[in-house]
Amino acid sequence: MSTEFEKLTARMQRLGEDLPDLSLESRAVRVGQLPTNEGAHSEPIFTTSSFVYSSAEEAAARFGGTSKGNIYSRFTNPTISAFEQRLASLEGGTRGIATSSGMAAILTTCLGVLRAGDHLLCSRSVFGTTVILLNNFLAKFGVEVDYVTLSDVESWRAAMKPNTKLLFLETPANPLTEIGDMQAIADLAHAQGALVAVDNCFCTPILQRPFEFDADIIIHSATKYLDGQGRALGGAIVTKDDAIGEPIYGALRSGGASMSPFNAWIFLKGLETLSLRMKAHSENAAQIAAWLEGQSGIARVWYPGLESHPQYALAQKQMDAPGGIVSFEVEGGREAAWKLINATRMLSITANLGDARTTIVHPATTTHGRLTDAERAEAGISDGLVRIAVGLEGVADIQADLARGLRG
Repeated sequence: MSTEFEKLTARMQRLGEDLPDLSLESRAVRVGQLPTNEGAHSEPIFTTSSFVYSSAEEAAARFGGTSKGNIYSRFTNPTISAFEQRLASLEGGTRGIATSSGMAAILTTCLGVLRAGDHLLCSRSVFGTTVILLNNFLAKFGVEVDYVTLSDVESWRAAMKPNTKLLFLETPANPLTEIGDMQAIADLAHAQGALVAVDNCFCTPILQRPFEFDADIIIHSATKYLDGQGRALGGAIVTKDDAIGEPIYGALRSGGASMSPFNAWIFLKGLETLSLRMKAHSENAAQIAAWLEGQSGIARVWYPGLESHPQYALAQKQMDAPGGIVSFEVEGGREAAWKLINATRMLSITANLGDARTTIVHPATTTHGRLTDAERAEAGISDGLVRIAVGLEGVADIQADLARGLRG
C-alpha cells in the first residue's frame, strides 16, 4: 500500500472520530466512504462472492475472528458495510445490519432475539405481511404473538407477560399513520427486561430517531424512502449497542437473508439525497392532506401534520416533520375508492411507497388483503380507505389527478 493511499484512508476513517458533530445531511453523504487505490470519489461496487487471502494463516485468522476483514459476501462486503455504517450513523446506533428486504429485516431480528416460549407483543396497525409472518410462521416455532392498540399505552401494559421479550411497533403505522408513544412503550418494556423494535420506514432518521426515545432496535425497508426511486429491494436493522446487534448479525450470517452489493450501492446513493427528499415529501403531503380535508366525498383524512389527527401532539414531539403518507376515507366504500383510483392518470397504482412518483393504493385489497375481515376491522382498514404516498411532482398536478376521481 502506498504512503499516499495510507494517508487518504486514514483521513476518511477520521471522519467519525474527529467530526462527531457532523449534521445528518453531512453524515448521509460522507460516513462509510473508504477510498480505493484508484482514488475513486464515489464508492465502488464490490461485486464478488468471496475474497482471497495471502496465506492459509491469514484465511484461518479471518474465519477464526482473530483478524478483521472480508470473508464472504453473505455477511461481509465493503459496499454493504459502507451502507450499514452510514445508516447506523444517521440513526445514532452502533451497528447496522443490511438484509435482502424489509421483511427479511423483521424476520432476522426475531430470529436473533427470540426463542421458543418467548412472547412478542406487536402493535395491531402494522403492514399486513408482518402480521402474516408473525401469525403463520413465527408462531409455529413456539413464539407467542399478541396484538395491541398502538396508541394506547395501557393496552401494551395489560398485554405484557412474564415471558414478553420483544415489543414491535410501526410509528407512524401503515396505513392510518397512527402514532405510538415510543418513550412510554420503551419504559414499559425495559421495566421487565424486554426489547423494543421500531419500524422507522415511514420517517427515516431524517424525520424521526427512535433511539432518542429509548428504542433498542430500528428496522427499515430500504426499498422505500432510503432508495427513494423504487429501484431496488433491501432492508436494514440498526441496534443501539453491539450486545443486541451480535445475535441478530449471527442470524443473518447463518440464515443468509443478505443484501446484494449492487443494491447496497443504490441505497448509499439514496442516502445522499435523503434529507432533501424527506423534507420535500413532507411539504407536498402537508398541502395534499389539507386540500383533501376540504373536498366533498372525503369522510376523513389521516395525516400526522393535521390538527385533526388523533395523535397530533405526540407527532409534534417525536417527529421533525409529518412525512409523505396520507390516507383518507372515501364516501361510498370500495366502489367509490376504486373509482377514484382508476380515474387518476398521473399517479402510479402500486403498493410501494417512498418513490419520487406519487403512488396510490387500496389497502383493504392489496397491502392488507391477506388479513381476515376481522383483522382489517381491528386495524381500522375499511373498504373506503385509500392511501397515497406523496411524491415529488408538482402539488397542483397531484391535486388535479385526485380531483378526477372525486368529481361526480
